[in-house]
Amino acid sequence: MEAGDRSAWDEYVQTHPEAVVYHLSGWQTVITKVYGHPTYYLLALRETAGAPAHSIAGVLPLVHIKHFLFGNQLVSMPFFDAGGILADHAEVEQALLDKAVRLGEFLKADRIELRQTQPLSSATGCAPLTLRTHRHKVRMELKLPAPHEDLMESFKSKLRNQIKKPMKEGLYAEVGGFELLDDFYHIFLVHMRDLGSPVHSRGLIRHTLEEFPDRAKIMVVYKKKRPIAAGLILGFKNILENPWSSALRKYKMSSPNMLLYWIMLHYAHGQGFSFFNFGRSSPGEGTYKFKEQWGAQPAPLYWIDISFNDKGIEESLTQKDQFQKAIACWKKLPVPVTKILGPMIRKHIGL
Repeated sequence: MEAGDRSAWDEYVQTHPEAVVYHLSGWQTVITKVYGHPTYYLLALRETAGAPAHSIAGVLPLVHIKHFLFGNQLVSMPFFDAGGILADHAEVEQALLDKAVRLGEFLKADRIELRQTQPLSSATGCAPLTLRTHRHKVRMELKLPAPHEDLMESFKSKLRNQIKKPMKEGLYAEVGGFELLDDFYHIFLVHMRDLGSPVHSRGLIRHTLEEFPDRAKIMVVYKKKRPIAAGLILGFKNILENPWSSALRKYKMSSPNMLLYWIMLHYAHGQGFSFFNFGRSSPGEGTYKFKEQWGAQPAPLYWIDISFNDKGIEESLTQKDQFQKAIACWKKLPVPVTKILGPMIRKHIGL
């Protein structure tokens, strides 16, 4: 994709029914600036009579992540729940798939991963390569009440009481942008250390706010002016979603997470969004059950793996299981150390 194609790309994404916020061209800028990964934004153009010149019929954003430990792969889109191919019809989808395969062969990639919200039209479109569809993750989505309806009253009494608990303890929230970035990142940094996972670069959050000023907001929950929970939200079409949220464990008894999610949902409802996307979860796990209590319903994700050498497919989906010792060690590191080392590692992990 050339620089002049950006507006046409985004216009196409805005009108495609299966598009998500991570299809927007701005992520190419964010990922390149923050992590330096090569990106390949593929366009399919119409050639039918009467079609406008350079009229787009499909798009596929790809990011090349290569590391001797974590593999050589093309992903759409890394670090997020979804991406993949958008196309007008199956023929265009196949053309973009073929182009991605040729690119993968040229880059000597081990695999291509397409994080689709809908299955591909052809499950055998990459023969003789190995193509597998994984449905181990779902997005948890809540349909919000109509703007004139009361959001709080749409929840069960038990949940309403859980929301009010942190309010009674004096917790409060602020909504903003760059002025809340330091508070957000401190919480995010500690939370990821406690999980045993390398943290993303602060620059990823900063450049997201910079690239999407009308879509991205930060929300922070405070207790006596101390930041204890935070989330980042992104708006696209009729959906507000939360790609990153964190809370400090030592304040768990104050239920800051309940207030954080209430504030995000209240904002979504007040801004006229129809759905709130809590992000991806594995069915049955703790985060799934937490999101389910709000009334969120699972929406399937179709993560398509195309293997060039039939190795590492299952391994890539179970990285956490393979690195349990590393996770345990990471939890013991001082937070300032993880702040330095985390982004250097995290940039190579596409999850």
